[in-house]
Order: sequence, then structure tokens, then C-alpha cells
Amino acid sequence: MEHSLFVAAFLGVLEGLTEFIPVSSTGHILLAGHFLGFHSSGKAFEVLIQLGAILAILSVYAGRLIQLVKDAPRDPKTRRFILAVLLAFLPAVVVGVLAHDFIKRVLFETPSLIAAMLVVGGVVLLVVDRFAPEPKYHDVMDFPLPLAFKIGLVQCLAMIPGVSRSGATIVGSLLMGADKRAAAEFSFFLSMPTMAGAFAYDLFKNRDVLTWDDATLIAVGFVCAFIAAVFVVRHLLDFVSRRGYAIFGWWRIVVGLVALVALWAGVGA
Repeated sequence: MEHSLFVAAFLGVLEGLTEFIPVSSTGHILLAGHFLGFHSSGKAFEVLIQLGAILAILSVYAGRLIQLVKDAPRDPKTRRFILAVLLAFLPAVVVGVLAHDFIKRVLFETPSLIAAMLVVGGVVLLVVDRFAPEPKYHDVMDFPLPLAFKIGLVQCLAMIPGVSRSGATIVGSLLMGADKRAAAEFSFFLSMPTMAGAFAYDLFKNRDVLTWDDATLIAVGFVCAFIAAVFVVRHLLDFVSRRGYAIFGWWRIVVGLVALVALWAGVGA
């Protein structure tokens, strides 16, 4: 049990550090769990500890969210932004519900696919970070509704573990004319309904297989994920404004290649 609690804490920190950067938190968690021999009922742990990351971004953005609610009744620009986030969220709802079982039973159980997607996504991120078109949108409040919906469509690629939800939305935003800071910030706002919806749906789907032992591990992972995610959310926007996304692309490639070599060598099998 002590070993499991240590692994749960490690995975929680890993979740919090990777959820909002474009490296695929799910991919990292699933690969780490595979090599550490960690398994949870219905992969519930891997999804439910995201609650820590959800609460982290809600706490950091609480003031901004309250201001949006206050401004919405009298400010058309605020209402349009809220609608933009909801429109971007809609495709994930449809695809997530329809493909949930396939994603969990097939894609989540294929470490080689996850590792390969990390490498492919890393290459894409490096290319886009360097050759993205000249930005037209510097403020998330100015994102047009069609642009937001297209970003939501791109987000659906993240249903494949290893692609990265934040990575898909950031790359999509950059290719469609957002600057680096605005791309990350819109990804933050879109993560709130997307992650909350995924958490609620997975909790419902796994209600019959969760045990008190699972609850203890999830609680440990949740607390660690919350603390780590607060740190990332507070510092990521300034970091990418100064340095871009190349470091995350290289990180993905290194982790993916190491995982592929380890899988080929039979580590964790």
C-alpha cells in the first residue's frame, strides 16, 4: 500500500505538471503507470485525479471567472467570449460520449501508440512554433466564434492519448492566427468545461468499479495534482510569451523515443 501511495503521489505531481502544457498529461500518466506496474479500475485514477488540475485552474482564474459572470449581462463582447468557449467545447462532448469505450478499452491500453503520438506531436509542435503564420489575434476575448469552433474540432484529436488536449488546441490556435500567449490562454479556458465534463462522465461510467482503496489513491493523486497544477498555471503564460513552445516539442520527442525503446526492450511488460 505504501508503494501504491508513493506511485499515486508521483502520478499526481506528473498530472499537475503536464496537464496544461502541450506534452499530453494522459500520455505521461499512462506510460508511467505502465512502466511502474500501476493499474486502476477502469483507468479511473488516471482521469479522476484531473479534478486536482481542474480545481487548480479554477482557483487561479477565480477572479477572472467572477468578472466574466458580472460583465456578461451588459457586455456583448463578454457574452460572445463565453459562447466561443462553449462552442469550442461542443465537439469534445459529442466525440467523447460516442467514442468513450473505444478510447478507454483500446487506445488507453496501447502504450506504443501513446509513445508514437508523443513523438509525432513533438515534431508538429516544433514546426508550428517556428513557422506559424503571423498572428492576428492577441486577446482571447477577440476570438471569432467560427475560430473557436474550429479549435474545438482540433481538440478532438486529443481523444487519442499522447496527442495532448492543450497541445491540440494550442497548435490549432497558432495555425489559425492566435499569438502564443493567447493560444495558451484560450486552451486554459477551454480546459475548464472539457476537463470537468470528462471527470463527471468518467466518474459516472466507473461508479460500479471504484473501491475505497481507489478513493485513497485518487485523493493522494488529487492533492499532488492540485499543488503542481497551480504552479504551472501561474507561470505558463509568461513562459511561452518569452520562449515559445519548442522546449515542449523536444520534451515530447525525447520521452516518446525513450518509451518506444523501453517497450521494444520489454520493460514493464
